[in-house]
Order: sequence, then C-alpha cells, then structure tokens
Amino acid sequence: MRVWLACFLVLFALAQLFDWIEELKLPLPIYILGGAFLAVASNYDKLFGTYFRDVTETSIEAQLEEHQLDLSPQPSASVSLPESGVKD
Repeated sequence: MRVWLACFLVLFALAQLFDWIEELKLPLPIYILGGAFLAVASNYDKLFGTYFRDVTETSIEAQLEEHQLDLSPQPSASVSLPESGVKD
C-alpha cells in the first residue's frame, strides 16, 4: 500500500510540474543559451576529454618510464664473476 501511495504522489507531483512548466514563458535568448549549454555539456568529453586524457596519459607514461629507469640494475666495476671449476 505504501508503494502505491508513493507512486501516486510522485506521478501527481510530476503532472503538476509539467503543467507549471507549460505555462512558463521564457524569452528566446534563454532558450538559445540553454541549448548551447546542453550541446557543450553533452559533447564535453569529445571537446575537452581527449586533450586532458592525452596530457594525463603522457604524464603517467613519463612517470612510469622514470620509475623503471630508477629500478634498472646499474653496472658496477667492483663486481667480479666467480670462476668455474672447469679449465680449458
């Protein structure tokens, strides 16, 4: 019963909201600005996402290469190889 009551109240509120929106009159520039905002918001990842993703990936790759260079073994002059017991 609570679910039915909650659904009824939500649908009633939505119907009243749509009636109120239909009576709302806005000037044309507001519609144009709203449309432009929606266009930019919906294509944000296409416009700016690739730039930021490329910069982020490049910096991450550079940090990984730097870290790998730090971990690579450094040749040392004082290291001597053990002699094997086999003679020629």
